[in-house]
Amino acid sequence: MKHLKSLFKEQYNPDNFFLIAGPCVIEEEEILTTVAEKVSAICKRLAIPYIFKASYRKANRTSVHSFTGIGDVEGLELLQNVGKAFNVPVTSDIHSAAEAAMAAAYVDVLQIPAFLCRQTDILIAAAETGKVVNVKKGQFLSGESMKFAVEKIKGAGNDHIILTERGTTFGYQDLVVDYRNIPIMKHLGEPVVMDCTHSLQQPNQTSGVTGGNPQMISTIAQAAIATGADGLFIETHPDPSKAKSDGANMLRLDLLEELLEKLVAIRKVVKSF
Repeated sequence: MKHLKSLFKEQYNPDNFFLIAGPCVIEEEEILTTVAEKVSAICKRLAIPYIFKASYRKANRTSVHSFTGIGDVEGLELLQNVGKAFNVPVTSDIHSAAEAAMAAAYVDVLQIPAFLCRQTDILIAAAETGKVVNVKKGQFLSGESMKFAVEKIKGAGNDHIILTERGTTFGYQDLVVDYRNIPIMKHLGEPVVMDCTHSLQQPNQTSGVTGGNPQMISTIAQAAIATGADGLFIETHPDPSKAKSDGANMLRLDLLEELLEKLVAIRKVVKSF
């Protein structure tokens, strides 16, 4: 956690988990501002370190007809503006080695999507920017195998790494969470985050739109804190039913505060042992 402290400009409780949260994709400035204002205020009150997240482009949509973004530079500029306006670090995912330097000019943390976590050129390009690199564990990988992603990033001269658990493929249209992966990846010496929303996806639906199980977000988050997760990743939106990406597994914004209050209380109990 030491290398993450420089990210957070606001005062916070160092015993708390940190939060990565925001809408799945950048749709419009108003939604970004609404979510950032609400979540940053909650986190400030609860002394939770906060990183704002939104994707400037979605490159792995199921259907060719799905919304992918408003434009790379336009999206990144809005993301950077949110960070400055609310005094919080920001993150977005990249999808190729060529995107790393471009995105790094606007964001504080580069996120590597789960499907791309083995792509050596992407990991090295992200590492070479000097930014914090958050690698999502592939749905097809064990926690132990993430040591190779860590080795690639450190080998490129960057030891600012986050590892994120986001579920494991179960059949064709579901995911399950193996909580053993949290302590296993923590043993690699890097902060470990639980992605509480993508781990509830129901992919490969014949409709071409990924399904989800958002009523279980609280359960996933509570179990993650109980098993020692350093951070939580929660995508949230004012009205998930109208979201242009991953609406089926995002948390409704007005439900976030009560959940975070509960999680802070659980964290205090965990830290007391």
